[in-house]
Amino acid sequence: MSGVPELPEVETVRQGLERFVVGRSVADAQVLHPRAVRRDPAGPAGFAAAMAGRHLERARRRGKYLWITLDDDEALLAHLGMSGQMLVGDPERPLSPHVRARFTFTDGGADLRFTDQRTFGHLCLVPVKEGVPAPIAHIAPDPLEDAFDPAVFAARIARRRTGIKRALLDQSLISGVGNIYADEALWHARLHWARPTELLKPAEVSRLLAATREVLTDALRAGGTSFDSMYVNVNGESGYFGRSLEAYGREGEPCSRCATPIRRDTFMNRSAYSCPRCQPRPRHPHW
Repeated sequence: MSGVPELPEVETVRQGLERFVVGRSVADAQVLHPRAVRRDPAGPAGFAAAMAGRHLERARRRGKYLWITLDDDEALLAHLGMSGQMLVGDPERPLSPHVRARFTFTDGGADLRFTDQRTFGHLCLVPVKEGVPAPIAHIAPDPLEDAFDPAVFAARIARRRTGIKRALLDQSLISGVGNIYADEALWHARLHWARPTELLKPAEVSRLLAATREVLTDALRAGGTSFDSMYVNVNGESGYFGRSLEAYGREGEPCSRCATPIRRDTFMNRSAYSCPRCQPRPRHPHW
C-alpha cells in the first residue's frame, strides 16, 4: 500500500526541517532532475541560481504542503507527491539515483536532499501573501492550525450536497486529511463515509471534527503512518502509526469495538473502509 503523505507525515518532515535546516544559509543548490522544479517558471538553472545564498527563516505547513520562508517575501514551496523525501545527512555520503535536488550550506554541515523515486513531488520558489504561498492560498486551513474555524467548516459543509468522506478530502473545505485518516476519523465518529453532508446534525459534525483532530494528533505523535518504505522523516525513519489503525486496510478483520468484520468499498478509484455495524450505511447516500 502507498499513497500521498498526509498531514501527520508532512508535519513530521516540517519539524525535522525546522530543527536541522532553518537558520542556515544555502551555499549551493543543484537540480538533478528537471521534473523536481517543473512548476518553477525560472527552470532548473534559474531555480538553482535563485536559491544560492538564501537564508532559511522558518519551516511551515498547510495540509500536505511544506514551505520554508526565505529572507524576503518568497518561500521554497514543496509537495512530497507520492514518494518525496527531505533527507538531511553527511554531505559526503553517496548520492542516491533518486535525489532530484540538493542543497549545501555555508556552515559546511549536513546537506538537504530532495529524493523522489516516482517524481510526482515538486519544489518551486513562490511569492508569499499574508503568510501563505500564493499558489496554495485557495487551500483551507487544516484542523490542527490556529486559523481553522470549526464554525466556518460546519456552515460550509452543510451547504454541500455530497458524501462526508468526499467533503473531508476536499482541500478547499479542510486540508491535510487524506484517504487513510478520513477512514480512521469516520470510524471513531461512527459515521458512514457516504452519509450526506446536508443531513448531518451539528453534533455529528462536532464529533467528526474532534475525531479528525484526535486521529491526526495521535498519528503525529507516532511519527505518521508508513505503509510505504519511501515515506520517511528527515533522518530516514519510518512512521509507525499504521499499527494503530482501526479501519483503513483492515478488510475482513474484526472491528475492535463490536467484532464485526471491517468492510471495504470502492470509493473514487480508491477504497473506503468501515464497520457495517458501528457505521451504518445511510438510506439516501451520496456515492
